[in-house]
Formats: sequence, C-alpha cells, structure tokens
Amino acid sequence: MLVNGEGERFMEKYAPKAKDLASRDVTSRAIYLEIREGRGINGQNYVYLDVRPETVNKYAVIDGRKRPDGSPLVVSSEEIFRKLPDIIDFCRVYLGVDPLTQPMPIQPTAHYAMGGIPTNMYGEVVMDEKNTVMPGLYAAGECACVSVHGGNRLGTNSLVDIIVFGKHAGIRAGEFARGASFQPLPADAADFARAQLDVYRTSDGTENAFDIAGEMKKVMFDDMGVFRIEAGMKNALAKVRELKGRLTHVRVTDTGKIFNMELINAWELGNLLDLAEVTTVSAIARTESRGGHAREDYPKRDDKKWLKHTLALMRQDGRIDLKYKPVVITKYQPKERVY
Repeated sequence: MLVNGEGERFMEKYAPKAKDLASRDVTSRAIYLEIREGRGINGQNYVYLDVRPETVNKYAVIDGRKRPDGSPLVVSSEEIFRKLPDIIDFCRVYLGVDPLTQPMPIQPTAHYAMGGIPTNMYGEVVMDEKNTVMPGLYAAGECACVSVHGGNRLGTNSLVDIIVFGKHAGIRAGEFARGASFQPLPADAADFARAQLDVYRTSDGTENAFDIAGEMKKVMFDDMGVFRIEAGMKNALAKVRELKGRLTHVRVTDTGKIFNMELINAWELGNLLDLAEVTTVSAIARTESRGGHAREDYPKRDDKKWLKHTLALMRQDGRIDLKYKPVVITKYQPKERVY
C-alpha cells in the first residue's frame, strides 16, 4: 500500500479500481504528483510503500482480495520475505529500514527504457523504417527493442526479451556464422575507438566527470522525468549538449591501459549523454502522451498522428535524424486505459 505524508492511501484517487496495483507509469505519476503538491513524507521527496503483514492483511479484506483458490489473502512475515528477499535485504542494509516492521521510503526513478537497438522477431538488427536487416548484427535482452513493451514497460517482459528472442538471435547468429567467411579488416579499424579514448587522455583537464554526471542526472530527472513539457525538455536538451562539450575537457589521471576504470567511466558518461540527447530529441518531437511519455502540454494520446515507433539515428557529426515506422496492429485494437 502506498501512503503519503498525511497518512492517506492516495492511489484510490488516481486508479479507483486497481489502486496500488495500477501500472508502473500510472503509479509513478501519482507518487510524483503527491510529492509535488507537498504531500511527501514530512514534506520530503518520497512517500511510503507499506508491505507490513498487518497492513497487507487489513487492506486485503477492505479490497476484497483473495488468493487464486478463493481463500482469504492472509500473509505472514515469512511469506513476504520469501516473495521479496532482495528488496527487504536492500532496505535493511542501505536504508536501515526493515520492511517487515517499517514502511519503505520510495520515489519514482528511471528503471527501464522501452526503446533500444531495433530488431525483428529473430533478433536481427534493422537499420531503418523499412526493417532492412544489418547482416551479421544481432541484439537481444534489455539492450534491444523487438517491441514487446509498447509505450509502457510490462512486468516480466524482460524474460521474454531474454529467453524467447535471445534464443532466436542465437539461432540466427549461428546460421549466419556457418555461412559467412572472414572479411578483411581495414587498416584503420581501431582508430575510431582509440580516438574516443584519447580525448580523455589528452584533454586540458578543466572539467570533472562526476560533476558532469551529477548535472546530467539532475536535469534529466527534473525536465525529462515523470512529467514533461516542451520548455523543460528544450532546457534539458540545451543542458545535455553543453555537458557533451564540457566532457571533452575531462582528463583521466590514470594513464594505464589495463582495467582503467576511470577511463571507462568517462567514456560511458559520453554514451549516457548521447542517449540522453536522443531520448530528449525524440520526446520533444512526440506531441502527445503515451505510456511512460507523459506531457502536461499534450496530456492525451493521439493514435491518429503518433501510433508509430520513433527511430533515431545519431550520425558521426552528432546530428540526430528521426524517422518513424508504423505499429502493426494484430489481434487487439488500441484503446484508452482505465483503472
């Protein structure tokens, strides 16, 4: 059960039927609104998630929730621990909170991106809106987008990504390898990668990677987080592009070439900034709300204009090209979600 700073079970206001079992995007927006309107715990930027047995059992009766066999939903501390061992251990170790006897402080965060490397159902990477296959390149799991999520990440679908499409990607990769021959490598094959790393070995060192990472996280949370508006997203885009420029002035102090984590962290920060820019550019263009993309200036879903996938291509000069491909509707027609 989710509780705000006034002790209210607030999800009833946002999802009268599903309540605390509403989807992730709906729940995240509800939490964010409670915090933004001053109803966080003690005025802070979090609310409580209460899984204590006495709370679960009390509201199971109120909500009429039962087990699959129709028996009353009554749980013990032992059963809750068996269901949530990792979460309970995390709270105990890092927060000093025991979820079996205390409510957990929570707030929305970025858990997953519904996009990724575009593939077909066999894990073959596609290059454009025509689903042209890139020979010999495969992707599966949470780095890929075969599109089993749509606009809102569905629970357990990462298992589908890994097990189903991972299997097909492996099969196709094996078939490709059996039929392919070795190709000659160009003389400059490593030059692009070396140049990326040399930026941080040879820069003037006037910037700090940790400062840049902190500023990126803040602007993306504030302006590209749970709710978005055009002005905020444009501010985020300008800030991300500024940070990308400042990143070229980060110099690593570790000059080693083996297990140099300082160098790898700086390089990965560049990747994060690229993804932040791609995400923001794509979001500014999509003038609607859909799933995890919630715009306060365009609060409604627009299937007539935006029932399509966004494809973003970052070119070597840094320019981002946006293209779109249609969503294939099969058995179920899209309709408004109600809770």
